[in-house]
Amino acid sequence: MSIYPKNSVIMAPLAGYTDLPYRHSLRRHGCYYAFTEMVDTGSLIYAKKVTRNFLDRADDESWLGVQIVGAKIDEVEKAVDIINQREFSVLDLNLGCPTPKVVRKGKGGGLGRNPDLAAKILELMVKKSKFPVTAKIRIQDTEDPASTIYLSKKLESAGAQTITVHGRLLKAIYSGPCYTDIINAVRESVKVQVIANGGVMDYDSYVKLKNDTGCSEIMIARGAMGNPWIFQGIINGNDVYPTTEELSDEIESHVLETIDYYGEEMAMKLSRKFILDYLGGRGYTGKLKCKVATVSSLYEFKSFMEEVRKGPTERYKTWAKKFL
Repeated sequence: MSIYPKNSVIMAPLAGYTDLPYRHSLRRHGCYYAFTEMVDTGSLIYAKKVTRNFLDRADDESWLGVQIVGAKIDEVEKAVDIINQREFSVLDLNLGCPTPKVVRKGKGGGLGRNPDLAAKILELMVKKSKFPVTAKIRIQDTEDPASTIYLSKKLESAGAQTITVHGRLLKAIYSGPCYTDIINAVRESVKVQVIANGGVMDYDSYVKLKNDTGCSEIMIARGAMGNPWIFQGIINGNDVYPTTEELSDEIESHVLETIDYYGEEMAMKLSRKFILDYLGGRGYTGKLKCKVATVSSLYEFKSFMEEVRKGPTERYKTWAKKFL
């Protein structure tokens, strides 16, 4: 039985991004399948408050997955016990995070290089979790699919109900081509549902990833950063370009909810990165974008948004008319 209905579009778990306010922004524009931020098992066990907040789920979130990253059997077991006290739609194991400090500890992409341990950990998760267990991996080789297929089959045998495959090597991080032929080879080699991930930035690249991999379900990551409208575009079959008013309204809604959730001081620090994402590539001046780093209060934010609402430069508007 598949976890996701055919043609589902899933938002990836993004560390530092997919918290509750961020997910609400995505859901306003058609995202149904979403994940918490990646949760480190050690941090969860030792009860760092900010990590426990990663597990928060709003009443209006009909579907929410949680993803953990860890490589120690005892830590994973304790983390699953904590997660079982909440309600989620799936529990996912991260075997693809490329962050050096994660990989050095044998977690994330480091665990993906150790199929036997990965299978043992996932088997434990299946035994302990009250939720369906899934896995997210990266390809292991760009030319020969054998090693990626081997890892996938080990996870399938351990009980993974879905495997998401990011079509880039660990060392590539998020750059370079997505090796869709390797994802396709995995899909053809396992019986469980395979989700394709990598390089979806708009409607056309979404369609291409589907066609090239043969996967009907797709996971989006960086393509949704600053562009929650990507989900609307996929649903409608055509990219959505927000007006200046729509863009400004979304930024304000997102930041104000972040303030409600974290408090003003922390929220303004956390908001800077995604405000820049919203403004990126939309014709705003470098001077205005540099100002984001100085916004530290709600008062300053409201003043900043007055500038945003004036819209992009006239030069950009003239250029954009040729394409929109």
